[in-house]
Amino acid sequence: MKPTKLIPLFCFAVLTLSCKSWQNEKKLKNSNNPEYYAKTITAKELKEKLYTYASDEFEGRKTGEPGQKKAVNYLKNHYESIQIPSPIAEGDYFQEIPASYFKGNIKASENVLAYIKGSEKPDEIIVISAHLDHIGVSENGQINNGADDDGSGTVAILEIAEAFKIAEKKGNAPKRSILFLHVTAEEIGLYGSRYYTNEDPVFPLANTVANLNIDMIGRVDPKHENKGNYLYLIGSDKLSKELHNVSEEVNKKYINLELDYTYNDENDPNRFYYRSDHYNFAKNNVPVIFYFNGTHADYHRPTDTVEKINYEFLETRTRLIFHTAWELANREERVKLD
Repeated sequence: MKPTKLIPLFCFAVLTLSCKSWQNEKKLKNSNNPEYYAKTITAKELKEKLYTYASDEFEGRKTGEPGQKKAVNYLKNHYESIQIPSPIAEGDYFQEIPASYFKGNIKASENVLAYIKGSEKPDEIIVISAHLDHIGVSENGQINNGADDDGSGTVAILEIAEAFKIAEKKGNAPKRSILFLHVTAEEIGLYGSRYYTNEDPVFPLANTVANLNIDMIGRVDPKHENKGNYLYLIGSDKLSKELHNVSEEVNKKYINLELDYTYNDENDPNRFYYRSDHYNFAKNNVPVIFYFNGTHADYHRPTDTVEKINYEFLETRTRLIFHTAWELANREERVKLD
């Protein structure tokens, strides 16, 4: 063997690999490639946000209470810091809901709205929603932080919003508008989403292409323990088979997550389809997908805390929702209502 003749071959192989790596990196950084923006959604950033949002400082975010007011101001300040405006008015991110709208002794509250205007079809809207509230402080003084319910969905929206903003800055704004909708009072009866859909839809529901609702996507339920990543999808085929097909295709192309439709069954006794904020959109003939990790022993307990979140799973799940929103926002025709 003559090593001197192998050196050029070795150099050629290294050069070939380097060229391929450079080409792949160039492809990834193509402003039209959603994978580039999806990779800006990271477990690290989700964790940083959730450690603030589900901290004791927010006192369990009970509707109308001081902790919930801290939560909405946190969301407002975040959107201002990344220069995503409100669709209501400049600097006004709060959709006010009067105390009279609620049953019982509940104080006035507010939804938080931010949006990115579509570049080609701004009047058509994709709504990405999650509830900002939780159940507050227990009688024994323990704080119910609601890290999974629904801190996980809330920070997922913040990361998705950042990804779309980066795309906009690179000259690749979504063709349709994206509304980032943080609704209040879900825990006491889906009031925030009902107020938006029934009383004050900032964007007409007839122009709302789909609602992607995120409620608990940071944990693993007993059925999936010691298995890979997964996500329950509920409602994707109820109003639009095309939406369901788009969702499936996007998952296969980019993520290949196990999508579990157990709770989508009409006969499911849990009736989760009727129990989160997407349902108020569905009642108004807006196609929906509800993303959910299932319940666990810490559901609605003080033990639903940040250290129990699987941040790698949360990252992947959030990226899936981003890719789905990207496809819905940029495809030529809006998904059809059956």
